[in-house]
Amino acid sequence: MLPLTDTQVRTLDGFGRPLRDLRISVTDHCNFRCAYCLPPEAERPVHVPRSRLLTFAQIARIAAACADLGVHKIRLTGGEPLLRRGLARLVESLAGLRGIDDLALTTNGWLLADQAAELAAAGLGRVTVSLDSLDEVVFGRMTGIGGGVGRVLAGIRAARTAGLNPVKLNAVIRKGVNESGIVPLARFARDEGLILRLIEYMDVGQSNGWRREDVVGAEAMVAAVSEVFPVAPADVLPGVVATRYRYLDGAGELGVISAVSRPFCRDCSRIRLTADGKVHTCLFAERGHDLRGVLGEQPSPEELREVIAGIWSGRSDRYSELRSHGATGRSSVEMYRIGG
Repeated sequence: MLPLTDTQVRTLDGFGRPLRDLRISVTDHCNFRCAYCLPPEAERPVHVPRSRLLTFAQIARIAAACADLGVHKIRLTGGEPLLRRGLARLVESLAGLRGIDDLALTTNGWLLADQAAELAAAGLGRVTVSLDSLDEVVFGRMTGIGGGVGRVLAGIRAARTAGLNPVKLNAVIRKGVNESGIVPLARFARDEGLILRLIEYMDVGQSNGWRREDVVGAEAMVAAVSEVFPVAPADVLPGVVATRYRYLDGAGELGVISAVSRPFCRDCSRIRLTADGKVHTCLFAERGHDLRGVLGEQPSPEELREVIAGIWSGRSDRYSELRSHGATGRSSVEMYRIGG
């Protein structure tokens, strides 16, 4: 764990978990309709009006307060964050915050080729690209847009050229849909020097029709890869939710996010900020805490820190652990609003 700077305050929640990671959703709009997030058959979403979006200045104020409370990692998400105009300006502001040593972005990659260089120049450190299949038909089924793997791959190449490394690939695996693509994704990542992270299909929101029987567990995913490219457990890094494996031939690493089969709630150090200013202390949170209204009262930096510290200290979320004991059906916010 990194030492705190002289301005940072160690902030713990109800289970003694520190605040270390801030995920910022800059928009709830997306140009995909992914089956696990906002499937095409779901009701058309009502998006946050532009007038209700946090400004970049407001986002930077909240991020600065979080940094003072111990956050050292920031990730920009959506919806699709590259749909937010002028995003490089926000990146530049966040990159300059004291105490932030990891500034990343998660994207579907569709617009990445055109923006990678500008984002890197503004101070973005790395990117994670969602890529659930290399097969055009399966990709189209997963994303709801009918195809376009090549365009995403072009975005990945542009990110690497711009120095946004290491580039990670996120693949949500759903039984009967794309599990046959696990090994091709692993091969591609190995060949290209990327880090693949396989993600168990999760019950976020109310629209994706989640069923436990559709989940491909972490153990099965690792076994599928290891049968072709043998792996062994890698070192555990503090605050990293993915279980890491190293390829025995030295060709990089593999990560697995197992929120269903092996919950990691006790190690979760993430707080999430939505595009309209709600703070959520869990991916599966039923409701958020309004910071947009707080900002409207023009609080001092100290007052804003106190509000956020109070939210975090009252945190008792551990939904994935409860799910493993049979609890399901929670009315959580939709993934496209909270950013995954």
